[in-house]
Amino acid sequence: MSYVIAGRAIKNEYLALGTILSTAAIAMAATSGEKKAPAPVQEQSNIEASSSEEADFIKNFVAEAEKEGHADKH
Repeated sequence: MSYVIAGRAIKNEYLALGTILSTAAIAMAATSGEKKAPAPVQEQSNIEASSSEEADFIKNFVAEAEKEGHADKH
């Protein structure tokens, strides 16, 4: 079976291939391009604690979490 497009008979096989290839081309064009670098992480933020003991606890907790995070990555 075929369809008449712009006065010409086009087979179903060619229409199917054209659809698949154009979809793949659009998908590749959409995913390619310039890759954006992730935003830099702030080195340190202000700790707003109600007491110095709480501030020390938060600092120690963050330091331990960073040590564990670096150990897992390497």
